[in-house]
Amino acid sequence: LAELRGLTPFVALQSHYHLLERGVEKEVLPYCQEAGVGFVPYFPLAGGFLTGKYKRGEAAPAGSRGERSGYVQQYMTKANYDKVEALTTWAAERGRGMNELAQAWLMAQPQVCSVISGATRLAHVESNVKAADWLLTADEVAEITAVLDQA
Repeated sequence: LAELRGLTPFVALQSHYHLLERGVEKEVLPYCQEAGVGFVPYFPLAGGFLTGKYKRGEAAPAGSRGERSGYVQQYMTKANYDKVEALTTWAAERGRGMNELAQAWLMAQPQVCSVISGATRLAHVESNVKAADWLLTADEVAEITAVLDQA
């Protein structure tokens, strides 16, 4: 479309994408690869759900997104808690946290050129830096994907 109108072509596309929301893998990421367009996921931690902040069977902390946001609450299902718990164990066995795993997995996806991740504390920034340094192997990505594909 940009070419037809004599405009600068798109260089990146931005959308939701994380361990529990992978719909872009069907059409969007293949398009990005074919068109040479980078992909930038946002909400990589599903509003904090992928950090393990929200525990199965416990009320979300007062004032948190999990208490007030339908976006986060939609992930609070048995299947998703099962996945997060399994992946938290997998990450811990490697001396890593769930935040690091969630972001490293995104960066291991071929079309992902950057990840939009916010921080409200210094510890979040430090964890984000650790995630950027964790280069998952193809075997590790396959193991993570196998956990996600269960249920």
